[in-house]
Amino acid sequence: MLRVFLLQPFGQMPGFQDGDLVLFESRAIGKYIIRKYGTAGLDLLGENSGIEESAMVDMWTEVEDQQYYPAISPVVFECIINPFIMGGAATNQKVVDKSLERLKGVLGIYEARLEKSRYLAGDSISFADLNHIPFTFYFMTTRHASVFDDYPKVKAWWESLMARPAVQRVCKHMPSQFSCLLTTTPSIN
Repeated sequence: MLRVFLLQPFGQMPGFQDGDLVLFESRAIGKYIIRKYGTAGLDLLGENSGIEESAMVDMWTEVEDQQYYPAISPVVFECIINPFIMGGAATNQKVVDKSLERLKGVLGIYEARLEKSRYLAGDSISFADLNHIPFTFYFMTTRHASVFDDYPKVKAWWESLMARPAVQRVCKHMPSQFSCLLTTTPSIN
């Protein structure tokens, strides 16, 4: 914990150090890594495509942080993480139900957006799309995954993200310590 505190002044995860640079907050870390180590042909931040494209990536990254994550993460915590950490603690169904209702509202907005473009920030995959992977990956292993069935454009978007070879390689390394609690095992080839 001391090392995390030194990297993250709030004493939380994540903390990141590259040489003398110390960063915290996952989206700032992700943007830094893309800018420093990213592939020239893949413009995940929209910076090579113009200010409007970059602004769309920024906006949908904020939507993920401020709307999507707060809606989906309580379900993942209640159904997977808390029972694991707390030795089989019961799921707070009121929290799950409230979060699912909020998530449905967010997914409705995503559905409308994805009727206009292949990805959230436009027709190319971006940092905004990739930020959805960690919690959605685990959400899709819960009994609530069928919520996505009511949003065909969102479901197709999610499936297209999961079909990407780079995403499959990353997901193979995502923590599996929760596998005993999952209703289905994520299918990553």
